[in-house]
Formats: sequence, C-alpha cells, structure tokens
Amino acid sequence: MEEFLRIIGFDWQLIHDAVLMGINIFILFFFLSYFLFNPVQDFLEKRRQRIAGQLAEAADNQKAAKALKEEYENRLKEIQTEADGILADARRKAKIKEADILAEARNEAARIVERANRQAELERQKARDEMKREMISVASLMAGKLVTASIDPAMQDRLFDETLKEIGENTWLQ
Repeated sequence: MEEFLRIIGFDWQLIHDAVLMGINIFILFFFLSYFLFNPVQDFLEKRRQRIAGQLAEAADNQKAAKALKEEYENRLKEIQTEADGILADARRKAKIKEADILAEARNEAARIVERANRQAELERQKARDEMKREMISVASLMAGKLVTASIDPAMQDRLFDETLKEIGENTWLQ
C-alpha cells in the first residue's frame, strides 16, 4: 500500500496545504465578492435601472408625441375648417361684389343709352328747326316772286320750279 500512498500522497502536509488553500480561496472569494463582485453587481443594477428609466422615459415621450400628433391633427382640421369658412365667405363677398358691379354697369349703360337718346332727340329737333327755317325762307322767296309776277298758273309752276332748282331737291328729300 505504500505504493498507493505514494501515487496519491496524502500526507499531513498535503492536507494542511489543502485546508490552507481552501481557507485562502474562501477569503479570496469573500474579498473579491466584496471588492469586485458587489461593485459589478451594483454597476449592473444601476445600469438596469437606468435602462428601465430610459425605457419608461421613451414610453412617456412616445405617449407625449402621440398626444402632440393628435393635437396637431386636430389643429390642422380646425385650420382647414377655418380656411374653408374664409374661402366660402370670400366667395360670398365676391358674388355680392360681382352683383354690385354688374348692377352699376347696367345703370351706367342705361344712363349712356338715355344720354344718346336725348342727344339724338336734340339732333332731330335741330334738324326739324333747320328744315322749318329753310321752308320759311323758301316760302318767303316764293311769296316775293309771286308778288312781283303775275298770278297765272303757268307762271306759278315756272317760279316753283326755279325755286326748287335754287334750293336743290336734296333738301326736300331728307
């Protein structure tokens, strides 16, 4: 069995060294866990909390963004409704203005036509007055010639023809 002891070699020194090594490992584990593992776990815990906080903040920001989006969409709808109202009002005012302009244009056209009719009537009256003066002058000329000449019918016809030639036939045709 000696040979067996030598292969494994359990002697008191080995057991003593093994126990001391176990105690050292335990002490080393305790110090490492206190100085290394705990700070790493604390760091990981803080990181986990920071990430959870960032996720919660992101969720809050997303909710706020959705609320803002809805608010902006509602505001856009209100603005569109307001713009439609303004356009409808502008169209209505344009129609009224168009009707006023057309009425004013019709009134102006009627005044122009009436002025033209009055002017034409004045021109006709002027032409009638001119015609009367011409007829009076012809009648007085004929009367003067008739007085100086004898009153026989051949002489009257001849005087009448002479007067017509002097005045011209176009005067009587108008």
